[in-house]
Parts: sequence; structure tokens; C-alpha cells
Amino acid sequence: MGEKVRHSFDKEAAAQGHLSARPVEVKETAPKGLRKLGLDGERDGTLYVPREYRADRPAPLALMLHGAGGNAQHGLSLLQRFADESGMLLLAPDSRRRTWDVIVDCYGLDVGYIERALAQTFSRYAVDPKRIAVGGFSDGASYALSLGVTNGDLFTHVIAFSPGFMAPTRQQGSPRVFISHGTRDQVLPIQRCSRRIVPQLEGAGYDVSYREFDGGHTIPTEIAHGAHEWFVK
Repeated sequence: MGEKVRHSFDKEAAAQGHLSARPVEVKETAPKGLRKLGLDGERDGTLYVPREYRADRPAPLALMLHGAGGNAQHGLSLLQRFADESGMLLLAPDSRRRTWDVIVDCYGLDVGYIERALAQTFSRYAVDPKRIAVGGFSDGASYALSLGVTNGDLFTHVIAFSPGFMAPTRQQGSPRVFISHGTRDQVLPIQRCSRRIVPQLEGAGYDVSYREFDGGHTIPTEIAHGAHEWFVK
């Protein structure tokens, strides 16, 4: 799993947040369990392959993006349980810096790294092209919305837990969207975040499942479970 997959990626496309990696036909079963991506020595990421994965049954895949200052390990145990329940592949890369590129300045480094992580995963595991999600929490949720809308020809679902904003460079495809937010969030207040984002998405024609909960800047277990069920059903 540590060897690197060569994948050509256009820097101009990366600067626009565009991803070109797509699922391909895979016949051989690759290793299962939790594995390092092996794409970077310091800030790398992980791929979790559930026990029930089979190459002859393309699996759903969720690309999950951490919050600011975090890494791929944050919240992984809960997500692994969901992955085992549904046979879902779980891809969790680390951002190149403390948070995702477009939140710091502009698209580029993280788009390129995510492209490599997706290309490597697609080359080794059978992925169902009709069930590919991008999701995240906080800054990761903002980035998931931004990449999801920009790359709706790749992502079929977008999951945003407590997002702050979205910055797509285009509206491509029509992924379904799940958004949750705490009514007592003091980090990213709901009134200026999700309560603005949701009407914007609905006005643009997106199918949005929106859930508010009584709480702060967090992901309650029941909300995480609801998002998982929404994606894999």
C-alpha cells in the first residue's frame, strides 16, 4: 500500500478545484483494514477498507475531511464502525497545512493531494460511481461543500457537519447534500453559516437534507448516524 501511484494532474485544474480521478474496473482484492496512504511522510492520511469488501461488488466511498488543526485520525473510530456496517470505503487525507487550501488562500496543494489519494484508491479498490461522497466537519465541511459543488460530476453526495461557507468555482452536476448545524454553535454561528448556505443551495436547485440540533460546534452521534444512513440507503 505504500508504493506510489503515478497520476498526471493539471496544475491549472487544481487551481480551479477540479478533480479528474474516476473509478476504474478492479478485479483483484486488495488489502483490508486501516492503512496509511503512503503518499507523504509527515501529513499523509488513511484509507479504511471494511471486512466485507469484495472486488466483485463495487463499494460506496466517502472522502472525509477533518477540521482546522486536525488530521485524518479525528473521529475515525466512529466512522470505521459505520464503514463496517455498510461496506463503505473510508478515505481520509490530511491537509497540507493546518487547514484546507482555499480556506487559507486559494485552491491548489490540497486539491492535488486529494487527486492523488483518489487515483490511488480507485486503482486498487472497486468503487461504485453512483455512491461517492465528500464530507467533513467545520473547515472540512466548508471544503467538502466547495469541492462537492465544483465536482458534482464525481461526487454524488456531499455531507457537511457545521460548515462555515462554500467557495465553489463552478456548479457541476447535481449531488445530494446533507447539512447539520448546532443552534448554539459559538465557533461558526448557525445564523451566518448554515442558515445562509442552505437557502443558497436550494435556490440553485440542489436536493438538501438539513438538520439543526440543540448543541454547539460538534457532531452528535445521532446526526452522524443519520448522515451515514442518508448516504448508503
